[in-house]
Amino acid sequence: MFIDNEDYRVVIGEAALKVVSQSTPENIANAEVEAIEEISGYLRPVYDTDAIFSASGADRNRLIVMYTADIALYHLSASQPQKMGSEIRKERYERAIKWLEGVQAGRIVPDLPLAAVDDGFAGFGTSYHSSPRLRHDW
Repeated sequence: MFIDNEDYRVVIGEAALKVVSQSTPENIANAEVEAIEEISGYLRPVYDTDAIFSASGADRNRLIVMYTADIALYHLSASQPQKMGSEIRKERYERAIKWLEGVQAGRIVPDLPLAAVDDGFAGFGTSYHSSPRLRHDW
């Protein structure tokens, strides 16, 4: 999997990690897959999400790892009793989504592999065109 338990230690305290890790392994795996798909939805138009999420160890983009863990924990916190720590999870989730929206809009350009397009260039969702040529004969 793209995320391991050590990655969670960066974004969650030890006590809260113990509570979250009491979730079934299936729930944790589902939350991670959902987080990866949610992030991919923002990055897919420009970046090679297969390459991003198939990387392992030090080859992974640390910011993507952190935001994937944040989003997975946000989804996991919904299944916890009394929604433990839901305020911080919501705050970190919103920060991750704000960053992803910035990437999608082209205001933030992370160091990620670009998706290959047939013509060899990846686009940022921008189409270029011009108005029809004006032919004024006076």
